[in-house]
Amino acid sequence: MTNIAVTTWSLEQTAPTDLLPAAAPEGDVRIVRAEVPSPEFSRFLYASVGGDIRWTDRLGWTHARWREHLERPGVETWVAHDRGTPAGFVELAPGDDGIVEIEYFGLIPAFRGRRIGGHLLSYGTARAWDLAERWPGLAGTKRVWLHTCSKDGAYAMDNYQCRGFRLFDTRVEEEAEVATPGPWPGAFPS
Repeated sequence: MTNIAVTTWSLEQTAPTDLLPAAAPEGDVRIVRAEVPSPEFSRFLYASVGGDIRWTDRLGWTHARWREHLERPGVETWVAHDRGTPAGFVELAPGDDGIVEIEYFGLIPAFRGRRIGGHLLSYGTARAWDLAERWPGLAGTKRVWLHTCSKDGAYAMDNYQCRGFRLFDTRVEEEAEVATPGPWPGAFPS
């Protein structure tokens, strides 16, 4: 098995005023919160968005593990739809003391390059900042953070920085190179 060097960048916003929203894309693009925890739908989004960029850490999760994660207070999935079709998602997860992580964000490959990503990231980041308003008992958001890596899309880092996220950590680690899983085995060439 071959190893590859993977650079991971961690970025943050420390005030709601850090957010630099993108313009809304043309057409009928809507962003809706998936309010009913659905392991099937969340796994579909995860595999469909991350299949060509080697998202593999959740592929082995059981239905029960997905449900446990999705039912945690404050975990939210916001889904972009283009003319009614799911185009991508952003998943928010609160931590301690008002820290919210954008755990996952991305678009299904067919929807990339259409200006949906900047809009979805802007919307999702704004929802991270007002998360406590929808979840009584959660601390108000003081910080929103995320990480991206050299395996992610070519425009990921630019999108984060254009939305006002600032770099606070960089790590390089060796990882075993894995085949591109696709949304189902063999969907994308390696």
